[in-house]
Amino acid sequence: MAKLTFKTDKCKGCGLCIDACPKKLLRLAPDKINIKGHHPVEITNQDECIGCAFCATMCPDCVIKVER
Repeated sequence: MAKLTFKTDKCKGCGLCIDACPKKLLRLAPDKINIKGHHPVEITNQDECIGCAFCATMCPDCVIKVER
C-alpha cells in the first residue's frame, strides 16, 4: 500500500497530477486555499492508491511524495 504526501503550500492547482492518476483518486480540495491562493491537490481514498507515482512524475513543482 502506498502513501501520498503533499506540499500543499507549493501546489499551484494545475491539475496535471489529477489527469495522470489511473485510479482517479486525486482532486483539487474544494474547501482549502493555500498561501499562493490556489486549491491544492488532495487524495480522495488513500487505501486505493497503487503507488504508481504517475502523479509525482507529472507534477512540475515536486509537490507530491509517494512512499511504498
